[in-house]
Amino acid sequence: MKLLNTKSVLASLLAATVFAGCAFNQSTPKETAMISNKEKAVQLLTSIETGDPKPVGYINPNKYIQHNLAVKDGLAGFAEVMAQLPEGSAKAKVVRAFQDGEYVFTHTEYDFFGPKIGFDIFRFEEGKIVEHWDNLQTIVEKTSSGRSQIDGPTKVNDLDKTQSNKALVQNFVNDVLFGKAPNKITEYISTEQYDQHNPYVKDGLQGLGEAIEYLSSQNDMFIYQKTHKVLGEGNFILTVSEGSWHGKPHAFYDLFRVENSKIVEHWDTIEEIPSQEKHANSNGKF
Repeated sequence: MKLLNTKSVLASLLAATVFAGCAFNQSTPKETAMISNKEKAVQLLTSIETGDPKPVGYINPNKYIQHNLAVKDGLAGFAEVMAQLPEGSAKAKVVRAFQDGEYVFTHTEYDFFGPKIGFDIFRFEEGKIVEHWDNLQTIVEKTSSGRSQIDGPTKVNDLDKTQSNKALVQNFVNDVLFGKAPNKITEYISTEQYDQHNPYVKDGLQGLGEAIEYLSSQNDMFIYQKTHKVLGEGNFILTVSEGSWHGKPHAFYDLFRVENSKIVEHWDTIEEIPSQEKHANSNGKF
């Protein structure tokens, strides 16, 4: 398997950044228009593993705002990270992809400087990627529920319920995760099924309760302070929140599956936000 770290591809990436008027795109405008934004995002992530240079053309070379704080802005930053990877080391398997207006969000199993689970969010303008956010967490092989951090259903259902499902999840975050009305938890989460993919929490409401009780007893409960995004397609809803854990700032990405107006499944990634002096760009995590 080859990466986007060959000299020729990197030269093209950097050239696209330097010469702002020249887009790196091996497809015609007509071909690009026929591909959905969701497909473009998946192809770009997959190219990290395959080395296919074509999907890089889906990025706007004149405007690519980067929110991964370890990566510099623009295509130059993207190319620099690829160059640091040992050849043949990276893997990117997109398990889920969703689209909400100008946003596409994906759920991916990576080997990217080590095995990780990641959520990526791409914002599009006129068919081009102009902004990127992500949240990564190291893979845990042995989980409390016996489920992996990324397995489970992938099919999108109930497209007509996208907005109501987003509202349900938003209210759950406000009432339960923010602690405004935690006693309402059974109004949001199914009492019959709650499949858990957080590696340290067991299935069901009982498993969630045990985890919360333990963290509280250790005076180490995670704290949600602000929700920056609620994105969804059908029965899958992603929330992007800011908060703290272990006394340090963290980003919480939570993906929920909704069925019959109840949350029945949960995936997440939790990532510590580095201190300001370690930021490679000035765009902020959110």
